[in-house]
Formats: sequence, structure tokens, C-alpha cells
Amino acid sequence: MFDFSLGEMLVIIVIAILFLGPDKLPSVMIDIAKFFKQIKKTIGTIQDSLEQEIHATGIKEEALAYKKELLKASDDLKRTTDISAIGNHLTNLHDDVISDIEKPQASKPDPVAEKITFEKKPKQENTDV
Repeated sequence: MFDFSLGEMLVIIVIAILFLGPDKLPSVMIDIAKFFKQIKKTIGTIQDSLEQEIHATGIKEEALAYKKELLKASDDLKRTTDISAIGNHLTNLHDDVISDIEKPQASKPDPVAEKITFEKKPKQENTDV
């Protein structure tokens, strides 16, 4: 990580002893160790978040696929419920029904039609006696 040789490290330690003194040097070394430990922990956290991001990329791709399906379904629903299109379809259906009614149908012989009235029928006298 740091490219220090043994001589450079000794010079840094001597300077630290001169400036800090032998009393404060152990506490400063502990603080430096905590600092490097915190850096190591931060790097681990970054690696974990990158792995989660890579996993999240897969989830995002799945979400985009679902979004495309939902948009397609929404367009289909909009097309199905489009009132003007339904009106055009009903107009065409109406025209088809009218043209079917106007077509001459093959004439079928009518069964004997019975006339229905509400008039009283004359009584027939019984002559069998």
C-alpha cells in the first residue's frame, strides 16, 4: 500500500518521538492503528456495496423486463377500451346487420296461418239427437 523502506520508517518514528514525546506516542500509535482499521472496514463496505450493485443490476434488468410487459399490457388495455375504436367497430357491426337484413332471404313456404281474433264464434247446434 505505502512504499516505505525501513530507513524511511525509522526516520518517521524518530521525528514522531521528538515531536510527540514518549508519553503521547503509544496513544498516537493506537489512533493510527484505529485509523487504518477504519480504512480497511470502509474498503470492505465498498466491496460489499459493489457486489450488491452488481446484484442490483440483475434486479434492475428484471424490473425493466416487467416494466416492458406492463407497458405492453397497458397499451393493449388502452387499445381495447378506446371508445372511438369501439364506436367504429359498432358502426361496422351495425352496417353488417343492416346489410344482412336487406338481403333477400330464400322464400320458405309459410305454414297455414291461423287468424287470431277476439270475436265470439257462433254456437253450433247439436243435431245428433
